[in-house]
Amino acid sequence: MKLHDLKATPGATRARKILGRGPASGQGKTAGKGHKGQKARAGYSSKPGFEGGQMPLQRRLPKRGFNNIFRTEYVTVNVGSLNVFEDGAVVDLQALLDARVISKACDGVKILANGNLTKKLTVKADAFSASAKEKIEAAGGKAEVI
Repeated sequence: MKLHDLKATPGATRARKILGRGPASGQGKTAGKGHKGQKARAGYSSKPGFEGGQMPLQRRLPKRGFNNIFRTEYVTVNVGSLNVFEDGAVVDLQALLDARVISKACDGVKILANGNLTKKLTVKADAFSASAKEKIEAAGGKAEVI
């Protein structure tokens, strides 16, 4: 097969609809736009959501919820994923980023208790769940709140 042999699959392409070329074409006279009216005029365009003057759906529905702009957003790390560090290591934000345990630091790091910790680590984070703190201390490590 050569480049000049390539063809679209039958039915994949369609001929352009030819408008306003006499009554025999089937799309002559009004060219598929009907008689007069706003949509028959040149330059017509409608805003998204416009419903012909009726109150649009996005304005009919009530507002819901609240977005707190002062919220602190923590990146969560499970205790089980701290096993990638050496025994006796100090685990802080920079160490987590370097080890690719987390990809970004939002407003801080919170350690959660999912998984088991087998190494003695000093973990420095912004927040700990109570059970995560227990697991770190049970493994012989320290949990320090920054």
